[in-house]
Formats: sequence, C-alpha cells, structure tokens
Amino acid sequence: MSRIDRQREHQANERTFLAWLRTAIALIGFGFAIARFGLFLRQLEATVANQTSPTSSFINSQTLGFGLLIVGILIIILSLWRYNQVFWQIERGDYRPSRLMVWLTAGIAILLGILTIPFLLWRQELNPKTPASRNSRVEYQLRTLLSQLANNKPPLK
Repeated sequence: MSRIDRQREHQANERTFLAWLRTAIALIGFGFAIARFGLFLRQLEATVANQTSPTSSFINSQTLGFGLLIVGILIIILSLWRYNQVFWQIERGDYRPSRLMVWLTAGIAILLGILTIPFLLWRQELNPKTPASRNSRVEYQLRTLLSQLANNKPPLK
C-alpha cells in the first residue's frame, strides 16, 4: 500500500471515530437534558400548584436520562476499541470491516426508543381524572408567574 493510501485510510478511521464520538456526546447531552428538564417540571409543578404529582420509583425522566448517559459512555468506550482495532488492521494490511458497532448502537437506540414509549403513555395517563379546572388554574398561574418574571416583578405568594 502506498503512503498516501495508508494516510487516507487512517484519516477515514479518525473521521469514523469522531462521528461515533459526536453521537456519544449527543446522547450524553440529551440524557442530561431529559433528566434535568424532568426535575425542572416537577419543581415547577410543586411551586405553581403547591402539589406534587406521584412519580414511579423507576420510570421517570432521571432514569431515562441516566440510561442515555450510560449508553453514551459505552459508545465512547466501544468506539475507542474499534478505532484501535482498525488502526492496527490498517498497519498490518489486513483490514476487515465489522458491522458490530452499527448493529449494537442501532439496537441500543431501538431499545431505548421502545422503553420510552410506555414511559410517555404512562405519564399521559397519570392523572386521567384530574378536573380541567385544575389544569386551567395551573396554566394561568404559570403564565402569571412567567409574565411577572419577564417584567422583573417579584412573584406573588
């Protein structure tokens, strides 16, 4: 293999590694955002409605966010392993493509997507008998609170 061809293959290997790294960082960031946004919504509901909604001990946004964080870390580890494996295969001149990373990442994404569906459906049916007036009252209080904060007025107690 000529020097320029070998260089191109190593650069392609690095680009592939960086693509996996970007995917992992996106999953970690998305997991962090889901976990923190769920916490924010619960605190906002507790503040505005003076009432907290019951949450399951396992099925919640923190669990989903933590799962995405773990998957992101695992993808970084696997992509480092694959990068190093391909590096030495290029050096020896016996590169063998492997679809393991693609199938593994796709399988994990599908699994997390499937696990998210019941979570979303369960959250919608959490308080099916809640009167509409309570929801309207909470929305009104939330709009009032946000407008007061936007106008730099202290919120009414």
